Amino acid sequence: MPVLLVVSLAPAAQADAPYERVLNGTFDTTKAPWWSSGNTPSRVDAGRLCADVPAGTVNPWDSMLGENDIPLEAGRPYTLRFTATATADVTIRAGLGLAVAPSTTMFSKSAAVTSTPKTFTFTGTSSLSTLRGQVNFQFGGAAKAYTFCVDDVSLTGGAIPPGGGKDYGSPVRVNQVGYATTGPKEASIVDDSTTPVPWELRDSAGKVVKKGRTQVRGDDAASGDHVHIADFGDYRKEGTGYTLAVGTAVSEPFGISRDPYDGLRRDSLEYFYLVRSGTPIDAAYVGDAYARPAGHLGVAPNKGDTSVPCLPGTCDYSLDVSGGWYDAGDQGKYVVNGALAAWQLMDSYERSLSTGDWANLKDGLLKVPEAGNRVPDVLDESRWEVEFLLKMQVPAGQPLTGMAHHKIHDLAWTALPTQPQADAQPRYLHAPSTAATLNLAAAAAQCARVWQPYDRAFAAKCLAAAKTAWQAALAHPAVYAPAEDSVGGGAYADTDVADEFSWAATELYATTGDRTYLKSMTGRITADGFSWRDTGALTDLTIARLPWRFPLDRVLGARQRVLGVADQYVRNIDSQGYPNPFKAAAYPWGSSSSTTNNALVIATAYDLTHRPGYRDAVLESMDYLLGRNGLNQSFVTGYGERASTNEHGRIWAHQLDPKLPTPPPGSLAGGPNSALQDPVAQQNLPGCAPAKCYIDDIFSYSTNETAVNWNSSLAWIAAFAAGK
Repeated sequence: MPVLLVVSLAPAAQADAPYERVLNGTFDTTKAPWWSSGNTPSRVDAGRLCADVPAGTVNPWDSMLGENDIPLEAGRPYTLRFTATATADVTIRAGLGLAVAPSTTMFSKSAAVTSTPKTFTFTGTSSLSTLRGQVNFQFGGAAKAYTFCVDDVSLTGGAIPPGGGKDYGSPVRVNQVGYATTGPKEASIVDDSTTPVPWELRDSAGKVVKKGRTQVRGDDAASGDHVHIADFGDYRKEGTGYTLAVGTAVSEPFGISRDPYDGLRRDSLEYFYLVRSGTPIDAAYVGDAYARPAGHLGVAPNKGDTSVPCLPGTCDYSLDVSGGWYDAGDQGKYVVNGALAAWQLMDSYERSLSTGDWANLKDGLLKVPEAGNRVPDVLDESRWEVEFLLKMQVPAGQPLTGMAHHKIHDLAWTALPTQPQADAQPRYLHAPSTAATLNLAAAAAQCARVWQPYDRAFAAKCLAAAKTAWQAALAHPAVYAPAEDSVGGGAYADTDVADEFSWAATELYATTGDRTYLKSMTGRITADGFSWRDTGALTDLTIARLPWRFPLDRVLGARQRVLGVADQYVRNIDSQGYPNPFKAAAYPWGSSSSTTNNALVIATAYDLTHRPGYRDAVLESMDYLLGRNGLNQSFVTGYGERASTNEHGRIWAHQLDPKLPTPPPGSLAGGPNSALQDPVAQQNLPGCAPAKCYIDDIFSYSTNETAVNWNSSLAWIAAFAAGK
């Protein structure tokens, strides 16, 4: 029978509901999200969390066990309860504090722990409101090593229930950037009424310029809202500072203009210069706030990417894999993700050649070092990544010659924030994979096409690499990256590569006309969409985009399938309270890119048919991304009054260090993820409707990360929308 020890540190300010704040306090199967100091290994043992405490430390905090990202409210009492044992009679400290600087202590109390299970209860008051609270156990200063075990950890208190307290702002949801003069203009209104309600469109002076009544869309399953639609599409006077009012509720301000996406077209592409690896980011192009030295070039403390060894047991050589783009919130570089992102940038350019929109992507568009070199800037930017992809190819004379290493990243996760030039972690090449090899083949084959008019030698190099990769994949068709290889970087595991074979074959056929590739072109677009893991849709998209390069029967089939899927995505927009071409019972990691990728398919349908409804659907998809959604949230930094500003990442960590900038304008946040795959989301969003499972917090990597393949999709759509 455990002994109950109660120590009160402060009287309760008031009788708050006993809301539980600790995640996984029972350790039935796993210790996540609990952590321990590097010198204090921990594990789950018989339903307890046990830590091996070292001897010889000095300060209490030199050896710790804890859980971060606990939401706290200033002036509210909290009660910490736990049951503990130790293999020696010891005194530890247990308490509540701040997980980030200045590491404020809310309360900390000594606990005498023995081999007999004992239950402790401590109560104290939080001195501040934060999402960065920390429950901790401190063991430092032990004369002898011992093992500490804890179970049934609970922290209760606070007035705001888990998942509560969200401020969604106005119930009148609009595109917070603005609407195209000749495009659709709709707002979504959260209103319980089952009959139409009146609305007013007001100009910047508050003058009513148009009135109407809503259409009742009804219950929206994804958001849990009851939604009305206000349609003011026939109002075309250009201006800024418009608002839409329903009763006393007033929307965020927005504009009406001929080209509301001209700035986003640039910013979403300039994002890629800012995530370049291996080169200084020059203030002349990005300003002082975003300028930084080159990262990972071997200048201390960097180990550098110019001579990276293989992860032990995978190969016995080193490669120069400098350059490329940092993938996401970490500073790893991944072939499967990078190849898709490079493909989307090159595809945006290739699309413009057949649609007459090439001026939207011309040389000199972007503030990048290559501007003015008579090559479209979007191709210059994609080349930065493609050249890295080619470096990831296994050299001749080595086992698995011609395949592509799956990824390169740090040995262990780095802290937030960590600037690339300050990363002291050793970096390793990870084993080749068939998926990475085929992604490289696809992107390199496309590179050979688009670069032929500008740099024939580079185009030839790309084609040779693509052909070599293809042959290597045929020789090794089932080499998979392990899903558990996720320490220090993402796994990007993929064990079904039929879609990658199809995509690579399609790009190679489009470039060479070699009919031997035709039999491998089996991928088909479906309403399930595409992503880095599922690339089969890119077969049909490329065939439909370049009909003169493919047999007629292939073209007709691809065209029919693209239009059919686009029609489904348009129906998704029309059937929901908010105009998202993505529709599902659960929202996945990176759901914003599901929106942009689906919009890309609709845009392709417009290019094939010039039907205005497809164009309108793409523009409405932008409405969703820029604020017309259940959160009243723009997922694009710098665009909208309520835009994401704290995306997860190590470079732009203003939330943690005010001297650092926020992510740059044009950065796309991952968006709602109903799986709640990080502690911040789990703490703050329990019970959320799928489309509302998002929090603009730097530690919510599962809802609020950025990634190159998400921004490439946004850049594609922004280029399409510019001028539409």
